[in-house]
Parts: sequence; C-alpha cells; structure tokens
Amino acid sequence: MVAIDTFRTIALSFPETTEQPHFEKTSFRVQKKIFATLDIQKAQACVKLSEIDQDVFSSFNRSAIFPVPNKWGKQGWTLINLNEIAADILNDALLTSYCGVAPKRLSADLKDTRQEP
Repeated sequence: MVAIDTFRTIALSFPETTEQPHFEKTSFRVQKKIFATLDIQKAQACVKLSEIDQDVFSSFNRSAIFPVPNKWGKQGWTLINLNEIAADILNDALLTSYCGVAPKRLSADLKDTRQEP
C-alpha cells in the first residue's frame, strides 16, 4: 500500500517534474509531457509504459498494476491500485514511465545516479 503523499513525493522527485490538473485528475509532467496521473478519489494512478514494460510490471500482481482496459491500455497506459502496490514496484514503474517520456539528457542522468552499486 502506498499513500497519496508518497506517490506525489516520488513523482515530484524526478528532474523538472511539474504537477498540474488534468481533467478531474492530477498529472505529473516533464517538459509538458504526461508520464503519470493520479486519481485521489480512487487511490489509483496511471503511468505510460512500453508494451514490454507493461507486461513485466503487470506480472507482479495483476490486481495492483494492469493495462487500462481499452485502446489506451494497448498504447501502454497502465493503472496502478495504490492500495495494493508495493512501494518498490511503484517507484520502479514511475521511474520507467518518466524515463520513457523525459528527454534523454534528463533520463540518462537519472538512471546513472539511481543505479545501485
């Protein structure tokens, strides 16, 4: 289980991330491109992943992380149930989503500094 404030803290920890309204949700963007949204009422987030990453993350726990059940899901948009997701998996999913959207100069620096020894 991950609290809303924890999600927000992780998402905003990435370089040049901004938090902005997006319809009835909150979006997290890097250079105006959305990499995650947050639905506080549903305790649910949505991230953009590649098809392969979406399949890998979904394999951990399909009730915690799964493709959006429509054409958006086929484009990589993936729902995360914050009441069921483990914090380490959420962190990895957000990082993967951010790196898929961010300019290479930002994502390369981030990958280099966050790699474990």
